[in-house]
Amino acid sequence: MLAIDQLFLHLKRPDPGCFYPSKDPRDIRLADMISSEPEDFDCSQIVLLSCSQDQGVIRNNGRAGAAKGPEEIRKALYRLAAPDYLAPGDLFDLGDNAIGGSLEEIHQRQFEIVSTLLAQSKKVIVLGGGNDLSYPDCRAYRTVYPTGLTVNVDAHLDIRRSPVANSGTPYRQLIDEKIIRPGDLVEFGIQRQSNSKIYLADARKMGIQVHMIEEIQQKALADVLDRSLEELNSGHLFLGFDMDSICSADAPGVSAPSPVGFSAREAVSIVRRIISNHRVDLLEITEMNPLYDQDSKTARLASMLAYTYLEYCRLDSI
Repeated sequence: MLAIDQLFLHLKRPDPGCFYPSKDPRDIRLADMISSEPEDFDCSQIVLLSCSQDQGVIRNNGRAGAAKGPEEIRKALYRLAAPDYLAPGDLFDLGDNAIGGSLEEIHQRQFEIVSTLLAQSKKVIVLGGGNDLSYPDCRAYRTVYPTGLTVNVDAHLDIRRSPVANSGTPYRQLIDEKIIRPGDLVEFGIQRQSNSKIYLADARKMGIQVHMIEEIQQKALADVLDRSLEELNSGHLFLGFDMDSICSADAPGVSAPSPVGFSAREAVSIVRRIISNHRVDLLEITEMNPLYDQDSKTARLASMLAYTYLEYCRLDSI
């Protein structure tokens, strides 16, 4: 972990161009409520952190572009109306971690930053970047909060075997290093055509709870989600949301698009249902790729997932 006075030395400050303050005092936007000044950090409750890199996606033979995702999500998020339960100073933008170095160096820095934030009892929103971020983010989460579920909303299992870390390896790394137990990992929205039969067999053999997209959509989404989490619920829940779990009609700007997947409405419903019923101190949103987006619809949807998380912070305080 890092000392608080060292935290800002490891980050790039957020681009002021992402902030669009309202000119109407009767129409307050999130940009009017957020701070990025170091002196306001201690008073904040929710911290937004980004990691604008796609090295892991490229290593995994995916299409480049997710490095630009956080900036576009920020622009969309800060234009949204400020919720009435959010006070000025509650939300803090810490900036971006991808300030150079190898993927392994970025991961270690991410681990140290996120661990520091969680140890300060902050709620954290992480914007990627590649889904390889789940390795340092979940590692940090389990360092501070050792017990609980890990939920990966994704088209892919991300349990590939590889000599180097990439966007397909984070949950294999977490299991191999005994950071999480396979039985505490819930893979939600997995698509059969996007995962080899070997890795699907691996997941089931290890005891990972795998929910295929067709299973979820044939039944009631809420029932499948509630049942899977209720049976295993214990402690703090880590929630990683890969945007490629959403169908390309609703989210074209992702690293690995698919014509099948969750709808935009289902995606928001998943996040809302989890955060309303479970203790989630970190939401991670990854694989938003603006190079392939259309009318910023994927960035806007990703921002809605982050906005929905703010509802959790309200519910948690009641």
